[in-house]
Amino acid sequence: MLYWLLFERLQEYFGPFRLFGYITFRTAFASMTALFLSILLGPYVIRKLREMSIGQHIREDGPMSHQTKAGTPTMGGVLIVISIVVPTLLWANMKNALVWIALLGLLSFGAIGFYDDYTKIKKMRNLGLTARQKFMLQVLAAMAVGFCLLILHGKGAYSTEMNIPFFKQLRPDLLIDSLMQSPFTYLLGFAPFYLFMVIVVAGASNAVNLTDGLDGLAIGLMIIASGAMTVLVYISGHRDFAEYLDIARLAGAAELTIFCASMVGASLGFLWYNAHPAEVFMGDVGSLALGGALGTVAVIIKQEVLLLFIGGVYVVELMSVVLQVGSYKLRGKRIFKMAPLHHHFEALGWKESKVITRFWIAGLVMALFALTTLKLR
Repeated sequence: MLYWLLFERLQEYFGPFRLFGYITFRTAFASMTALFLSILLGPYVIRKLREMSIGQHIREDGPMSHQTKAGTPTMGGVLIVISIVVPTLLWANMKNALVWIALLGLLSFGAIGFYDDYTKIKKMRNLGLTARQKFMLQVLAAMAVGFCLLILHGKGAYSTEMNIPFFKQLRPDLLIDSLMQSPFTYLLGFAPFYLFMVIVVAGASNAVNLTDGLDGLAIGLMIIASGAMTVLVYISGHRDFAEYLDIARLAGAAELTIFCASMVGASLGFLWYNAHPAEVFMGDVGSLALGGALGTVAVIIKQEVLLLFIGGVYVVELMSVVLQVGSYKLRGKRIFKMAPLHHHFEALGWKESKVITRFWIAGLVMALFALTTLKLR
């Protein structure tokens, strides 16, 4: 909005407005806008959640120390979503289709989380939607994002080839052209692409959701992950940097830097209230939205493989649940004392603050490793 008004319309009358044409300038201001918006709106949102008696219901099989958190306002993720959307609309070039697709990923998964949280509050228990209901809605949201990307692919503005680090020549195409030549197998040609979208985007959403179990854990890791993604997005949209580092360049991707920077700012602001002891929880509306947005940006800029490292702790948390459930069903034995993994360390006697800090450190190391791979290609 500000880009259109001040740069495209008014900069010819007032020269300094040319600053709004620079991605770096708008990125910095988008991040600060998100940060201050989140901090300023925080007390109001928390007060309203308390007035509406929207409190967290704690799982009965969780650590006993968490029972004291029962009743803490939840659904604070609404604050995060608002603090991302508003700065993006203000500072990004809204003629850019990639920005709208990123917002689609954020809002569609956020809507699923909102409905899930609402169901929990209505039923007065820790379980909202069933796992199957939630997953099916996530599949539809991921496929909607994929459909939009395929429209851009048809216009030559998006590539369906994977970008794999360390293997420059290995770029498999997720669309099978040979199957699309026949009317009987046409739809099968899209199957690998949509399956990949579900794995990456829905997987990222669930991974963040499962990690959101300790005060500030998930949102602190999101600051790190979205910060690293901001760097990747900027490089992917910069012709010289992308060519020098030999990564897939996507015209217009640089505008997503503003979206990612807004995620950083909004997460920082929310951490102000979510730090231990938390005054508010993000709920599924926040965790699903952030995970969906992170996965969406990764598939847009073709850095799905690096997402495994950028969100490394999220991935480990997700896999700990998968392994725990699989082991119990197949062998009747548990691998961890409790899943997700952060509860395992609590069961070993680690204080909550120690688990959070050490997981943040692990997340930072993984994100830095992901960024170092850019030059090792």
